[in-house]
Amino acid sequence: MDLSVMFFGADDASTVGHATKYEDILAITRAADRLGFTAVWTPERHFQQVGQVFPNPALLSAALAVATERIHVRAGSLVLPLHHPLRVAEDWAVVDNLSRGRAGVSVATGWHSKDFVLAPDGFADRRERAARDIGLLRRLWAGEAVEFTDGTGERVAVTPQPRPYSAALPLWTTTSGSPATWEAAGRLRTNILGATIGQTREELAGKIRLYREAYEAAPEQPGAPARGTVTLMAHTYAGVSDEQARRLAGGPLKAYLKSYVAQTAANNAANKGADGRTDELTDGQLDTLAEFAFQRYLTWGSLLGSAQTCRKSLADLADLGCDEVACFVDFGLGVDEVLAGLHRLAELRENI
Repeated sequence: MDLSVMFFGADDASTVGHATKYEDILAITRAADRLGFTAVWTPERHFQQVGQVFPNPALLSAALAVATERIHVRAGSLVLPLHHPLRVAEDWAVVDNLSRGRAGVSVATGWHSKDFVLAPDGFADRRERAARDIGLLRRLWAGEAVEFTDGTGERVAVTPQPRPYSAALPLWTTTSGSPATWEAAGRLRTNILGATIGQTREELAGKIRLYREAYEAAPEQPGAPARGTVTLMAHTYAGVSDEQARRLAGGPLKAYLKSYVAQTAANNAANKGADGRTDELTDGQLDTLAEFAFQRYLTWGSLLGSAQTCRKSLADLADLGCDEVACFVDFGLGVDEVLAGLHRLAELRENI
């Protein structure tokens, strides 16, 4: 099984500054590169506390590409309906050249209407746009001239430049858990980026089977591998013992979960035009939900514990059909703890 590093943080950078956060990301990525991790994933987020230092994965991936030697640099995720596919092809071709073929992109549809101030016309049909533009992105990456409307209203054929280093761009579809998205990813013959959070082991096993069956039945797609990669994000800290790992990770992770739940409730209210009551959870209610989620993670779905505990969790995910675990590390731990945890994971990685 492959192990990667996922950044998805929610901590407030106001006390230390965003520049320090970028320094930490670079330090962690360089260490992951030296330790043999497969990839580093950075998300696209706008106007929120969650992921406030990640507005542009292509820009950050370009910096990470020149700071590393072998680790793959991937968007996890890129909100495709916010962008013209030509722009995506151009930006990631730069990353692909800078990294000598280490670029990859997971496509998301977007989840919050406020994000779409960047592309107001793209919100209502964002799922259809994302599915359509995946095929278009593959054609553009392959060097095919595609017609678009220019500034005078005329249709003109354009080929994006620069040309990428790789013949095909590795593509994932991001899912928040819907079985329909797992199946759609299979039909499109993309890899899939999901998470262990919010579902049981049995539910996840069923979704992986659904994806594999859809992928096998789908027609071949340009640049798509014969078998798709299932990548799962899991909150991760490998400690010297279970007790130490849970003691160090417990406070930061519960604070992160509290922030995430509050933001999700507010987003759901905004997207659905609700009356705002879901945005009025009390601190006590948020604390209860965060504690419940944390205790559930200790039972299943996280890499929180000793190296031996993490080994068992990884073996279980491999049995389910997971090919890669994206280790979500920036949920509030200090950079020194994150680096120490990565070293412990690297020691057991070869035996998984």
